[in-house]
Amino acid sequence: MVSPKTRCLLSLSVLLLLSIAPTVTEVLQSMTQCAEFFLDKTPPQIPDDFKDQSRYKTICQTYRDKRRFMTLYDTENKIPVFSAYKYRGAGMGRPKQNWEIEPQLEDSTGDKNMQDSERDTYEHQASTKDYEDEKDHDRGHLFPATFAFDEDDKMSTFTLTNIVPQAKAFNQGSWIKMEKCLGCILLRFCKNSNNVPEGYVVTGAQPGTKTLKNRVNVPSVIWSAFCCYNSERKKWIANSFWGNNVQDSPANDIHTSPLQDPIGGKNYDFFPGTQCPVDKTAGEIIKQINNNCPCPP
Repeated sequence: MVSPKTRCLLSLSVLLLLSIAPTVTEVLQSMTQCAEFFLDKTPPQIPDDFKDQSRYKTICQTYRDKRRFMTLYDTENKIPVFSAYKYRGAGMGRPKQNWEIEPQLEDSTGDKNMQDSERDTYEHQASTKDYEDEKDHDRGHLFPATFAFDEDDKMSTFTLTNIVPQAKAFNQGSWIKMEKCLGCILLRFCKNSNNVPEGYVVTGAQPGTKTLKNRVNVPSVIWSAFCCYNSERKKWIANSFWGNNVQDSPANDIHTSPLQDPIGGKNYDFFPGTQCPVDKTAGEIIKQINNNCPCPP
């Protein structure tokens, strides 16, 4: 007999196998069609119910005719469930870029490339108008531009399908500190057996009970997990990070945990079937991480 927990974790795998809706090009029928952004081409198992298959869309995020990263998008809450990307090293700077939308969420025959957000509202995704005059929340990147390899990769992160409403003080406080920690680990400690920068990151959100303009869900929790090979030590290292999406305070520090630990009361399997350690943090495996990177103890 399958337990409720197992059934919950399997729900995302079911999503991979079943057709969501007749679509073309880069809004796809399953995540296996955009698997190059997952470690061992294996999608994460997310503990939520995906029975409404028309609601969740696999987006192979495409900019200038090149796939850049992958997003599973919730068209009802109008926020991403997660974005997944392969770290290859990070270029300098943050570009100025218009906010983009995914045309094929509105029209399956639309362009596969992201386009400027020009309408006041969209039926299946957020628009720039949803975030206008918002005093309490930023447009929070799941795949941050600072982690992207080159200028075009950075530009591609400015799609609203990669964005959640993030409490301003949280985004600009403890979350950006976490991103600096993770960025440092990826840069200094993540190199494959050919000594080339490489790491896999999945960043997502748990839906909350509030909305922006009665349209866009404000997540209650935001999380991120990474795994990579360290060629110097010949070991795999991994970590998860998460925090409550509320205005920052000393009581709302980012949680740094092994992959197996629950996040916001839910269990995730971020890198199933891989060699990623699930019971130790990266800092426990490579002791000098906390000395070399601005990470919490």
